Amino acid sequence: MDNQTSTTSNQYLKTKVMTASPEELQMMLYDGAIRFAQQARQSIVDKEIENSYKLLTKTQKIVLELSNSMRDEISPETCAQMRALYLYCYERLVTANMSRDIEPLDEAIKILIHIRETWCMLMDKLKEERGQEQENLAMSQFNSELAAMGVGSSFSCDG
Repeated sequence: MDNQTSTTSNQYLKTKVMTASPEELQMMLYDGAIRFAQQARQSIVDKEIENSYKLLTKTQKIVLELSNSMRDEISPETCAQMRALYLYCYERLVTANMSRDIEPLDEAIKILIHIRETWCMLMDKLKEERGQEQENLAMSQFNSELAAMGVGSSFSCDG
């Protein structure tokens, strides 16, 4: 990749990160961790020790960031369980990095993919709930406007 393409790519990524919602940033972290871990796996297979080290170190940093960014005040029990899962995943990544062994790396990748899929389902559910809330708010405003005009019946999305 030439310097111009690299600069454009970095600007695009910076813009994407700066405009992303917290949920999208979380997804980007999962995607990055999985991508780096999979690349590290291939580097281990190809006996590219230095590259595998760099990629696994990036993955480890992302997993630590995911663990450290938990907001305990929202759900302490869930955060504790997720933090334990992240730290186990981190331990597997460190083991893979030290031993150049694919087995603990595969386990970490499997965990990260599962967490990402769960996050996707949660985001879809939240999107659906937010959409329903907005629809209910709009209908409530519509009914208020009808009442202000003296129209006695109200409408509902539920039928």
